[in-house]
Amino acid sequence: MYQNDIREVSEEQLIQFFSTIGEKPFRIKQLNSWLWEKNVHGFDLMQNLPKTLIEKLKKQFTFLVSRIGQEVTSQDGTVKFIFRLHDNHLIEGVLIPSGKRVTACISSQVGCKLGCKFCATGSMGFTRNLRAWEIIDQYALMNQRSNELFDQNITNIVMMGMGEPLDNYEQVMKAINILTSPQGNALSPSRITLSTVGLVDQIRQLADVQFKPSLAVSLHVANNEKRSQLMPANKKNPTHQLQSALRYYHKQTNQRITIEYVLINGINDSLADAEELAQFCRAFPVKINLIQFNSTHPPYQKSTPENTQRFIQYLESKNMVVNLRRSRGEDIAAACGQLVKKKAEGGRRKAEI
Repeated sequence: MYQNDIREVSEEQLIQFFSTIGEKPFRIKQLNSWLWEKNVHGFDLMQNLPKTLIEKLKKQFTFLVSRIGQEVTSQDGTVKFIFRLHDNHLIEGVLIPSGKRVTACISSQVGCKLGCKFCATGSMGFTRNLRAWEIIDQYALMNQRSNELFDQNITNIVMMGMGEPLDNYEQVMKAINILTSPQGNALSPSRITLSTVGLVDQIRQLADVQFKPSLAVSLHVANNEKRSQLMPANKKNPTHQLQSALRYYHKQTNQRITIEYVLINGINDSLADAEELAQFCRAFPVKINLIQFNSTHPPYQKSTPENTQRFIQYLESKNMVVNLRRSRGEDIAAACGQLVKKKAEGGRRKAEI
């Protein structure tokens, strides 16, 4: 499906094609600038290419693109997008304005294989991985809207949308390389955060390639047995192996790791849970982001203010760096997968009627 698409074609194939049609090599640099720096979505928008070359490109290559299918704005300024892919599958992205920053939350898969019990995306099942250019399309489309809505470019990217980024390792790494390349979007790696549930082998791969962006681990439970019940991926990536991989990652990169922990009432918000979290985090320098749960479906609910405060106080008493992040966009179903899931369920209800 993708082999003849212009954004899947290798540099060697482009050189061969341009040579075959007798076109000058510098045109390849112009083409790549339109594709990866300016992120245009059509051959006709490549203004400095001759019309004759554009027609030859159209005949030789496809140009598959993503579109914004729906946009919803929260009372807190968060903007949620549903993107319709070239094959009509749906994914989500979110723009989160905060002071002088605008953060884009980007998806890496259509659905997810990992089935975390409290996650809306996890309940949808898995359809397919995204290609690198589909990941970049989300950035490009949301960056345009960021300028229109907030009069500024996206400042930060978090790979925390639908899917598990490290389950789509090759395409995610390719997308990050293009986003940070001087010949691409020239973003600073320090402005990008990749979030994983903790796939041990891939974390070690990141360590070995000296991964430059920030790494965040969605831990949520430090007790191995409880984590396996809540997050099935833990069965193949148990907490002791994950802790070892993160220690190795820090040793190789010298980067502090962010631990993400969604507080769920009666599930992972007791003092015993806080103690096990502190023990897990002693193995390497960390920052702990406690996140207020954006409720998706019963029986999971956000932690009470009292439990949350006790949890924070315990961690701080152990000299842990702790931030409490309030949930954004609850009124527009901004937790990953919620809006696509609602749209899909609405479509099924209409079909049944």
